Amino acid sequence: MSYQLPKFRHPELPVNDLGYTKADYEGAISTLCAGCGHDSISGAIVRACHELSIEPHKIAKLSGIGCSSKTPTYFLGNSHGFNSVHGRMPSVVTGAALANRDLLYMGVSGDGDTASIGMGQFAHVARRNLNMVYIIMNNGCYGLTKGQDSATADRGSASKKGDPNLYSSIDLCGTALQMGATFIGRSFSGDKEQLVPLIKAAMSHRGFALIDVISPCVTFNNNLASTKSYEFVREHSEATGTIDFVPMHKEITTEYEPGSSHEVTLHDGSSIHLYKVDDSFDPFSRRSAMGALEEHRNEGNILTGLIYMNKDSRDLHEVIETSQRPLNELEEVDLCPGNKMLVNINASLR
Repeated sequence: MSYQLPKFRHPELPVNDLGYTKADYEGAISTLCAGCGHDSISGAIVRACHELSIEPHKIAKLSGIGCSSKTPTYFLGNSHGFNSVHGRMPSVVTGAALANRDLLYMGVSGDGDTASIGMGQFAHVARRNLNMVYIIMNNGCYGLTKGQDSATADRGSASKKGDPNLYSSIDLCGTALQMGATFIGRSFSGDKEQLVPLIKAAMSHRGFALIDVISPCVTFNNNLASTKSYEFVREHSEATGTIDFVPMHKEITTEYEPGSSHEVTLHDGSSIHLYKVDDSFDPFSRRSAMGALEEHRNEGNILTGLIYMNKDSRDLHEVIETSQRPLNELEEVDLCPGNKMLVNINASLR
C-alpha cells in the first residue's frame, strides 16, 4: 500500500501569492484512524500556511511522541521536520530557534506529551516566551497505547473503557497563562472557521503562542460519557468571540459595530480583529482570561477562541539580545574572536 498522495492535481487549482497551490503544503496520506480530529487540525494548518503565502522551507515543524506527534508527516511535506523524544520537543525547538531565528517554528504535541512527561519543558518554554507556535492536539487519552486517561481528562469523564476518571484535570490554557505565555487560544478540531484564523494569528505573533485544540479520539474517547467527544464539545462550547486575521498586504476593513470589536496590529504589520460576545471579557488581561476560563469550567463549558494575547510581547531573542544574524551563519572568526578579546573580557570582570 502506498502512503504517498497522488501527484496529479487539477490544473486550475487556486494559487496563493507565491504561486503555490494548497497541495504544495500537504504531506503523506494519514495513517490515523478514520475520523480522527488530528487530521482536521492538519488540514487547518495546511490551509493557514497556504493562505498566508508562507514559503514551505521557511517553516520547521517539530514534535514529540504520540498520535499527535505523528501528524507532521501529514502536512508541510516540503518543510523542515524533526520528531524528538517523548515530552522533549520544547528543548529541541529552543536549540533550533537559537541557532536559526529566521525560521518559523511550529511544535505539535498531545495532552500526554505535554501535560504528563513534558509538563516541565512546556512550563519553561512558555515562561521564556520562545518565538514559536505550540499546538496541542488534546483528546484526553493516550490513543497510541489503547486509551488510558491522560492528565487533561476531566474528573468524572469516562473513556471507552467505562470507568470515570478520579482525578482533576490540568487546564493547559490556564497553566500557560500562569507561566507567562503571550498568546493563548483554544479551539475544536471540528471548527475550522475558528481554528484557521487562530493559527494564522499565532504564526504572526512574536513570542510563545499556544493553541489547545480539543481533538476527539474516535477509537477510545468519543462516547457519551466523555467530555472530549464530538457531541459533548459541540453542545458545551462557548466562544470568546469571532476572530478574523488580516495579512498586512490586504486592506484592513471591519464590519463590526463600533465599540464591540478590538483590532490589534502585530509586529509584522498584520492585524487581528476580535468581535467579543461578552464585553466584560478582556483578552489582553491575564486576570480576565483566567477568570473567564474558571467561570466556564465551573459551568461545565469549554471556552474557545482567543483567550489571551500580550500586544507588547518580547520574545526570547529580544530578552537575551541574541545576534540578529542566525548563529548557524556565523563564521569561526565571529564565534572565536581570539585570545586578545578573552583577555579584555577577563580584565573587565576583575
